[in-house]
Amino acid sequence: MAQDEDGTVTESVEQLLADRARLRAKLAELRRKDRSAVRKSRQERQLKPFQVELLKLQDHLERHHRRMIVLFEGRDAAGKGGTIRRVTRYMNEKHYRVVALGKPTEEQRTQWYFQRYVAQFPTGGEIVLFDRSWYNRAMVEPVFGFCTHEEYRNFMRGVVGFEKDLVRQGTVLVKLYFSVTKEEQRRRFDRRRDDPLRQWKLSEIDMQAQEHWDDFTEQKYHMLKRTSTADAPWTIIRSEDKHTARLNAMRVILNAVDYEDRDHGLDFVPDAGVVLSGAEEVSLMEAERIREGRFTG
Repeated sequence: MAQDEDGTVTESVEQLLADRARLRAKLAELRRKDRSAVRKSRQERQLKPFQVELLKLQDHLERHHRRMIVLFEGRDAAGKGGTIRRVTRYMNEKHYRVVALGKPTEEQRTQWYFQRYVAQFPTGGEIVLFDRSWYNRAMVEPVFGFCTHEEYRNFMRGVVGFEKDLVRQGTVLVKLYFSVTKEEQRRRFDRRRDDPLRQWKLSEIDMQAQEHWDDFTEQKYHMLKRTSTADAPWTIIRSEDKHTARLNAMRVILNAVDYEDRDHGLDFVPDAGVVLSGAEEVSLMEAERIREGRFTG
């Protein structure tokens, strides 16, 4: 093609090529979003049968006046909130509550530590899901200096008996710890930072989570080793893949109660690659410390 003295043709061709490149990039992005939407839709459909079972579980608790508590613990951005939303999506709102307590007031600081949590406990026929729980004192508070060493020690000595008594009096207690890798946590934080719709999730504590990774790991080890008991065991959920974490958390919750009309066509067996007992996690961590000289996960 001939070129004018002022280079008009060349500029037009270059503009055309640039426009074509931008169009291709846009089409590629649209295809990626379409694939992502289809995948997410398929994953949500896979959860539906288990969400139906959760309704049956809820009905069983109501009819038999049973109480149930589910603890959701784990590092920031480990997937606790998303799992809670899927677990409760179709539940009868009259018979469940999600509890996420903020900082204690000055008055609450003078009370028995467990008192403000006990005030949120379920009545007969109710499920209470704690988005973080009294185990703040086992991990977050000591790492950031929000409690004294004596307060931490008193908690660790008292929590086992507290939970044993809770279970002995008929409350179904499920303790879930969502475990995410340092790299995946960083990726999720970056996404929160860059996405205006997720920025509200990023707190000052979150910003320090990566810096204190090893401190949290140390606290996690002591918590699991001392508080995963026969009466109130911890269940570890590997949550790098959010969908499989949500699905398997539902399985663990459903397996905690022998409710009526269970759909035996569903697979209720947790994925061994995703779900571990607290004792198994402790053993893995101890082996890692021997091999690497320190905890790394």
